[in-house]
This record gives sequence, structure tokens and C-alpha cells, in this order.
Amino acid sequence: MTFTRYAIYFAPPAGAEWARFATNWLGWDMETGEDVAHPLVDGVDVAAVTQVPRKYGLHATMKPPFRLRDGQSVEALTEACARLAQTQPPVTLDGLEIARLGRFLALCPVGNKAALNTLAAACVRDLDSFRAPAPEAELERRRAGGLSPEQDANLVQWGYPYVMEAFRFHITLSGKLDKPTLATVQAALQSQLVPLLPKPFQITDLALMGEAEDGRFHLIHRYTLSG
Repeated sequence: MTFTRYAIYFAPPAGAEWARFATNWLGWDMETGEDVAHPLVDGVDVAAVTQVPRKYGLHATMKPPFRLRDGQSVEALTEACARLAQTQPPVTLDGLEIARLGRFLALCPVGNKAALNTLAAACVRDLDSFRAPAPEAELERRRAGGLSPEQDANLVQWGYPYVMEAFRFHITLSGKLDKPTLATVQAALQSQLVPLLPKPFQITDLALMGEAEDGRFHLIHRYTLSG
């Protein structure tokens, strides 16, 4: 399969019960590359609620999607990902919780995030030689949303505003919702997903992802953190 962009994700373990529920919730299994049936939830149109994040799959972004720089190869990228994983230790946090990030819902980590932020920064920094510079039109589109000076500096240096000190680990569960829908969906997830969430929450590998021509992301390979 040919990919237009690549990314580094935290991809939840496919065998975990919480990950199976949340994958079905989104409706796209990036590990198998298949659509999956949404759970039936009273009072919630799950397909509509998850339409925007579906193509990305169940994940937290560690290095945002990027086009491969001229002169670089996928083979070299995979080797660099393996080397990176060998230098980084697994990360353990207290758990996960449902959070409102503006008008969308996500799973966010509970506990000391220093090691997690260090891991994300390493992904952004150590693989940046593979990233083609963002086109000017893309930079302007991101600036149109309003960026702080720090975020704009990140955009220029790393191709994305919300990295390094501006990074916030999150596993997106919905698109933007109006307030009544937000409350209804949050209550449903609180009831059905939260009891399944792991305590502690561990990150033991990184996932190299590829974006297909249709915009959907597929798992290419997992790299065990062994630093």
C-alpha cells in the first residue's frame, strides 16, 4: 500500500478490552485496516459523533503526520523508529480519564506526565530529518486558527503548533459537539468506557502509521520501548 503521509502514534494494545470498545466506537480499526461496527448506545448517534476522528483510528499523536522528505525512504524511517524505541523507556501513568478539550471529548492521562512529554518530544525531534517542510498554504491555514508565539515557533521549526511544551497527550473520541450532545456522549462514555480503562496506564511501544490515499491511517509497525 502506498502512503501519502506518515506519523508516530501511541496505538492502544489491540487485545485490551478498553481498546476494543474504543476502536469500535470510532468505527475504524487501523490495525486490520477495516471498518468495524459501532456499539449501540441509547440516545447517541455514534457514527455522527465520531465521523471526524474516525479516519485517524484510536490513537494519541506523538509525532504529527508528515510527508516524507525528498531523498529519504520508508526503509530508513522504519530503521530510525527502531533506533528511537531502543533509546526510550516505557512510560507508566496512573490511568486515563474522559476529558473535554474544547468541544470534543478525549481520553487524557492521569498522573505525572514528565516522562510521557519527554517521549513525545523525542519522537518529534529525533525523526524530524524525515519530514518534508510544510507547504506555505498549510502553515497559513494553521495560523488562521490563531496561534500563540510559542505555537507559531513550533509550527515553523517542527511543522505543527502543538508539540514540545505545547504538547498535550490525548486519545480523541469525538468531533466537535454542541453542549447538549457533549454532555450526553460524555455520560455514555463514562458509563461504558471508563470502567474498562487501565490502572495504571502504560505505554510500551510506538506505532509507525501510514495515511492511505483515502485519508485513513493504517498501522505499519509497532516498536517496543526498550531504553
